[in-house]
Amino acid sequence: MRTSSLLSHSWLLMALAGAPVVTRAEGATNIVVIVTDEHGYADLGVQGIVRDVRTPHLDRLAREGVLCTNGYVTAPQCSPSRAALLTGRYQQRIGMNSIADMPLPLETISLAERLKPAGYTSATIGKWHLEPTPASERWLRQNNVGLLAPDHLVPYFPAAHGFDFHYTSELNGYFVNYEMTGIARDPGWVTHEGFRVDLQTEAALAFIKEHRGGPFLAYVNYMAPHTPLEIPLKYLQPEWESLPTRRQAALAMISAVDDGVGRLVKLLEELKIQEDTLIFFISDNGAPLHGQKDSPLDTDHGGWDGSLNAPLLGEKGMLAEGGIRVPFIVNWKGKLPAGKKYDGLVSSLDIVATSNSAAGLAPDPDLEGVDLLPLLTEEREASSRILFWRFWTQTAAREGNWKYLRVADREFLFDLSDDNGETTNLAVRQPDKLAKLREKTRVWADELQPSGFPTNKPNSQEIVWFRQYYGEILD
Repeated sequence: MRTSSLLSHSWLLMALAGAPVVTRAEGATNIVVIVTDEHGYADLGVQGIVRDVRTPHLDRLAREGVLCTNGYVTAPQCSPSRAALLTGRYQQRIGMNSIADMPLPLETISLAERLKPAGYTSATIGKWHLEPTPASERWLRQNNVGLLAPDHLVPYFPAAHGFDFHYTSELNGYFVNYEMTGIARDPGWVTHEGFRVDLQTEAALAFIKEHRGGPFLAYVNYMAPHTPLEIPLKYLQPEWESLPTRRQAALAMISAVDDGVGRLVKLLEELKIQEDTLIFFISDNGAPLHGQKDSPLDTDHGGWDGSLNAPLLGEKGMLAEGGIRVPFIVNWKGKLPAGKKYDGLVSSLDIVATSNSAAGLAPDPDLEGVDLLPLLTEEREASSRILFWRFWTQTAAREGNWKYLRVADREFLFDLSDDNGETTNLAVRQPDKLAKLREKTRVWADELQPSGFPTNKPNSQEIVWFRQYYGEILD
């Protein structure tokens, strides 16, 4: 059953402008984007970094597709990272520098809206986190809002960004417009008992079953292993008993995500649409480590989430590799090579551009990612690719194996070809390379809102981090 919804503003504008609205034939490319939450680089079995993680289904997804070893997100924090993933543009271009800048402006064009002219039905499941939050100081002030209420949130929920169906929330209370059977219903709130990861898997399966004729977009956002941590007993392994409790919880929650991915792929196989489905798997940012303090699970909800970023330096909130380089898999059975490791630079920005291509739509010069399909099927990298970041008082760029990092007025230069841990600052020894990357980064930063390198002083958390990880005493 397919239920029509109101035309989103961007689709309506495209239609009025004369852009063709077509219905794709059955068998057109379906798109599944799976996003985990603060899932560190180490915690994927196929990476071969840690021995305790159990991800057989994700490992299979990588072995039958492409594992991107240099996959990045655009921010070391969830909301700005998700904004760029969903729009295919650097989030700072619309002034979304951090979670305090939520909500995502309604005039932005999401992946769901881009795919509408090609006849796609779309759903988002699980975490959204692009609505106003208690940290949205500017929005709260402009709208004269004290305490947030549901009525403040719903206008910025997925339907406003072109999603036809939604099962939106993070824990057990969901704002939905379809049942767990996949059948449409009036929008409203529902409460479920049970483990949140399993609930999100069930909602994703229901949507795919109901819309198996395609083409469809399933945007699946697992809130795991983000705090508050849980230890679902059916995913707990006896060999984890000696590990820190928070590590056990993260491993169990990641195992639940892995089980969900396995069920999703099995359904695609059973429906005989796996070869018609492009799948992305990515985390929204690196894990928060907080000294890996093993505090009780029912306290310290902003603490260590039990995940690991090894062998990378740093954590969530930092433009060090541990904050922005994440697990990244692209799978399209029969279309992409199996068992390939791609070492070129890949960004969450590329998901929209690649989906746009897979859907048969014309390239859009406004998109800042690249179409990964020709890169992953050939032995070449995107020519002269450079990725940029800006967060709080930090700014960074990566070009080839060189990484430029700036915090306030302190500068770092790393050669990541043999220094993934960012241990050796080459800024003094490589002044020409430093100057070139600084200038490219400055030009990019001048295009943002607000423009330029950050001029404010490092905040208290940045001061702690850069002392801990780089031995730098920041003013």
